[in-house]
Amino acid sequence: MLSYNELKPGVLIILDGQPFEVLESEFLRMQQRQPVMKTKLKNLISGKIIERSFQPSDQLEEAEIEKFQAKFLYSHRDELWFCEVNNPKNRFMLKSEVIGDRSKFLKPNLEISAVKFGDKIISVELPIKIGYKVVEAPPAIRGDTAQGGTKVVVLETGAKISGPLFINEGDIIRINTQTGKYVERIEKG
Repeated sequence: MLSYNELKPGVLIILDGQPFEVLESEFLRMQQRQPVMKTKLKNLISGKIIERSFQPSDQLEEAEIEKFQAKFLYSHRDELWFCEVNNPKNRFMLKSEVIGDRSKFLKPNLEISAVKFGDKIISVELPIKIGYKVVEAPPAIRGDTAQGGTKVVVLETGAKISGPLFINEGDIIRINTQTGKYVERIEKG
């Protein structure tokens, strides 16, 4: 059990039967009142962020989260299929809304970390930076730098991102999957 003063960013707790991660915590002490720990928590299943204050009398259960290596196989409608790296016969499926916008960065055979709470796989974590092949890039037009020198390119997964004017079709570029932004060109096509 955790006490209210152990709630630091990164700590995982169980609240109302669901796992939460502490994003921010601030200790408040007001005159003539009990001290409180004001926190911002992220639900690891739904992704929703809530604010909650805890009193010295509150006892919190620490969440047991297990991570293991998995591989993305394919998507069918709004279902995303994965398998364990060490045991390819052990497959599991997550709905695309669980992963959200990050699902557009999934490509076949991409190794990810699966997050398990109890007996249920609740989410996956993508590597922060991944290389993708550019399948569509409009040609750069001379004098087009007034808008900051970027153009929309389409990646092999179908995701559209904003990239610099020098990126061409066939190039392999690195993308930050957390922000969805261009990082660098790995290989010229």
